[in-house]
Amino acid sequence: MAKRYGHDKVLFGAVVALLVVGVVMVFSASAVYATELYDQPAMFLLRQLMWLVLGVGGLFLMMRTHYRRLARPDLVFTALFVVVALLVAVLFLDPSRSTHRWLRWGPLSLQPSELAKLVLILFLGYFLERRRRAVNDVPGTLLPAALITAVLVGLVVIEPDLGTAAVLGLVAGTMFFAAGMRLRYLAYLALAAAPAAYLLIVRVPYRLARVRAFLDPASDPQGTGFQMLQSLLAVGSGGIAGVGLMDGKQKLFYLPEAHTDFIFAVVGEELGLLGAGAVAALFGVFLWRGLRIAAGAPDGLGRLLAVGVTTMVAGQALINLSVVLGLLPTKGIPLPFISYGGSDLLVMLLGVGLLLNISQHAD
Repeated sequence: MAKRYGHDKVLFGAVVALLVVGVVMVFSASAVYATELYDQPAMFLLRQLMWLVLGVGGLFLMMRTHYRRLARPDLVFTALFVVVALLVAVLFLDPSRSTHRWLRWGPLSLQPSELAKLVLILFLGYFLERRRRAVNDVPGTLLPAALITAVLVGLVVIEPDLGTAAVLGLVAGTMFFAAGMRLRYLAYLALAAAPAAYLLIVRVPYRLARVRAFLDPASDPQGTGFQMLQSLLAVGSGGIAGVGLMDGKQKLFYLPEAHTDFIFAVVGEELGLLGAGAVAALFGVFLWRGLRIAAGAPDGLGRLLAVGVTTMVAGQALINLSVVLGLLPTKGIPLPFISYGGSDLLVMLLGVGLLLNISQHAD
């Protein structure tokens, strides 16, 4: 039996700090909006706290269940089947805001695409480790792994949700690389995906408009460039120390999605460069410790799972920050641990639990 060490306390502390920032900023960014919708300023905060409790429970459950048990083939393929079924099911439900992303039970909702991230990590960890002696076997390893990834990505794209699809692709590519797959095979996969990505942008008018707004947001300041301009205005107006917690102006119906995908802009406005820099630094700590856990994992499975979870969290954070700061075209993707959103918070905390589990067995 593998020796158990203590979990990575630095990574755990970074996550706790991000969660505290998230709880505070969700209330700050959503109080006025929640009052307008529900006459209850703490409505979004209370919902986020409910998901936080569930997520923390899941985190400790994952910490106490050995990662090898979580990657058993019966569990992996059952989870894969369930997630694919849910991704198909949402396509036949009534759309919400012109998308098919949510399963709803009364006031609660769940995004299967968020679950797909963790399930893909577990599947690729199991499969690539099982095929470790033949990881560059095209028909036996590359094609099956790429096919499962393509199915999940394709179903998420249909919803449509290109942000989550991009995270899934990033996770898969990083895990392929970590498993030792030849770079030329990774290049072939990227080339195969490029035409689809091109068509998904060029042939869809609103996506093409977002790219144009990214290149020149001032060309349509009241239309497609509005959100990016308001985001940059919020970040820029914060200065060094910010305007003060709860005192930001852009969340007052100027900046769309202020409590969800663009909450980092509110952080920048209210807490300034110091607060925003601290948040970015915490994600940097997460990346450092996650890669350290992967490097010290006792076996290939632990290494692959750690790489997958670290990429999921750090990669999604990087994409979100890049969008908010105008470095990427506008795309809805939450900031891990901080944005309002139960499904993403739950999956991120489950992933952290898995990562901490591996750290208990790492050298």
